[in-house]
Amino acid sequence: MKDNIKFEVCLDSVNSAIEAQAGGADRVELCDNLFEGGTTPSAGAIKMAREKLTIGLHVIIRPRGGDFCYSDVEMEVMIQDVITARELGADGVVIGILTPEGLVDVERCKVLVEAAGDLNVTFHRAFDMTRDPFEAMETIIGLGCSRILTSGQEATVYEGMDLLYKLVQKAGNRIIIMPGNGISERNLHKIMEGIGASEYHVYLHEPKASQMTYKPDHIYMGGLLRQPEFSNLYTDSSRMKQIQSIGNIH
Repeated sequence: MKDNIKFEVCLDSVNSAIEAQAGGADRVELCDNLFEGGTTPSAGAIKMAREKLTIGLHVIIRPRGGDFCYSDVEMEVMIQDVITARELGADGVVIGILTPEGLVDVERCKVLVEAAGDLNVTFHRAFDMTRDPFEAMETIIGLGCSRILTSGQEATVYEGMDLLYKLVQKAGNRIIIMPGNGISERNLHKIMEGIGASEYHVYLHEPKASQMTYKPDHIYMGGLLRQPEFSNLYTDSSRMKQIQSIGNIH
């Protein structure tokens, strides 16, 4: 198991980012719309997060939910979002574009990497939708990305441990393999021992009751599949502290 384990927290608000930092997170991945796997947060959220945080701030660049094969207009949006994140002081961006055949879209990813300049670049879980993970890893290394966020091409990291271990070994010091999805206080130690990665990506939200006292129950802001209107999800700093304590015992 590696020394100096780092933890990145996936979250969708500045409030959660503050909580993650208070709990000892090394870095946050700031998103919007986690219900769809995370989309690009607003410029205001990036700006305020940068003002409130002293830890690392990475911003996901994803214009919508769904697949990772984008239109020309969506590509233009992502270029502008990378530029905005850089101008607002983000330390890194999180990207991922695939071809219809399930390969890493080298040309388009290269454009985003170039737009990022000296920012750290993570290739996100679009990696888990590629046809050949080892081929994809070599392509991403060639693009100059710093890390790959992956569940080992399974629904959760726990299920993908075998592949994640192989990826970590194959990557060596060329790129960071960062397991993410389904990591909790209950399984972290076993995951760390089974994979041996140097960084882990965690989601540590807990529901928090709305401040609303007037709660009409016949009006909804979303579709039929929706989250509760009067409960909000925020990162729990106490859970982050527990994660860090587990990470420090090895």
